[in-house]
Amino acid sequence: MPTAIDRNDLRELARSGAQLIEVLPRQEYDDEHLPGAINMPLTRMDGESGAEFRRDVPVVVYCQDYQ
Repeated sequence: MPTAIDRNDLRELARSGAQLIEVLPRQEYDDEHLPGAINMPLTRMDGESGAEFRRDVPVVVYCQDYQ
């Protein structure tokens, strides 16, 4: 179930081994991403992409956007 989190929540989740998924295009991921994050562009996500995630830890999907 999607849940909004703040920076402190993210830090705690990352410390506890959560999977960090950056959904921006590869070039933007290469420019800057959170330590340990994997890249899965939003355009690549579909009904089967969730099979790539571990089910025993939280998954944090994020997009860095500075608009």
